[in-house]
Amino acid sequence: MGAAEIITVKGILAEVIRTSRLKSARLQVEDGVVSIAVPKTLERERIEQLLNDKQRWIKEKLALQRQQQPAPKRELLSGEAFPYLGRNYRLKLITGKLEPVKLLHGRLQVSLPKAMRHEHIIREMLTHWYRSQAEVRFKEKVKRYASVVGVEPTDVSVKCFQSRWGSCNIKGEIQFHWKVIMAPHRIVDYVVVHELCHLKHHDHSPAFWKSVERIVPDYAECRAWLKEFGVGFTV
Repeated sequence: MGAAEIITVKGILAEVIRTSRLKSARLQVEDGVVSIAVPKTLERERIEQLLNDKQRWIKEKLALQRQQQPAPKRELLSGEAFPYLGRNYRLKLITGKLEPVKLLHGRLQVSLPKAMRHEHIIREMLTHWYRSQAEVRFKEKVKRYASVVGVEPTDVSVKCFQSRWGSCNIKGEIQFHWKVIMAPHRIVDYVVVHELCHLKHHDHSPAFWKSVERIVPDYAECRAWLKEFGVGFTV
């Protein structure tokens, strides 16, 4: 995954992900967030044109996803606490040029022009940040635990699931719900080990849980923690 940048086109906030792995642009609208993965050298003007051409489709997708999501309860004001890897960080809103969210001095700093200070834009920016952090952290943890489990996943990515924390397939591809990154490290580790063990056992048989328990002895407590507190993972 390449470096990310944020651009706006006719009121649409989009994350641009430049990567050498693509030959053409790939547009995605997921969990109320717009992202476009493009070849590393694609001109900004061309990216803006692609977003402009698809603006109606993007706005329809965003509207539909917002209707399907429960009304957010978190206030997007400076001082509001947001969890990341089990620790709360205070939101800091500053007026300035539009920049990706940064974790600085123990605060989640959101910089954007005053005219853009709307809740849905702040929420999208925070969601972008969480997703990018989740992708990095999950890849690190998968690399750490894959050899312990004795498997070799072919790909690791993040997305938004309706009712699960992760998934894997017979191709060895693993996906994690980005919101898990809000949980403490030991809970994230459990989710990673859980999916890695599924590459050996494609069910929840006693053999599967034995494999999980070998690495995460308190897996039952981790499952219970997710069930109780996971519903509170919101932006």
